[in-house]
Amino acid sequence: MTETDIYQSIKQALAEAPRNQYTLEMHLQMIKYADSLKSVTSAEFCEGVGLKPSFGTEFSKMRNLTQRLKAAGLDTDLL
Repeated sequence: MTETDIYQSIKQALAEAPRNQYTLEMHLQMIKYADSLKSVTSAEFCEGVGLKPSFGTEFSKMRNLTQRLKAAGLDTDLL
């Protein structure tokens, strides 16, 4: 899956998320694609997905959290 494909997939998931679960879905998508986007800056991620630059901090947090979750046994391919 290309970077552009990942951004489109995230955009679609966010568009389909219930309004009260938008942030949850955003975090889940960030965790799901963290490995594929490890060379992407938070600013590039926000631009690619169409998020405000302030969400870049969340992207960085989720990318770091993903490593700990995977060490505990999470399989991000199942998300």
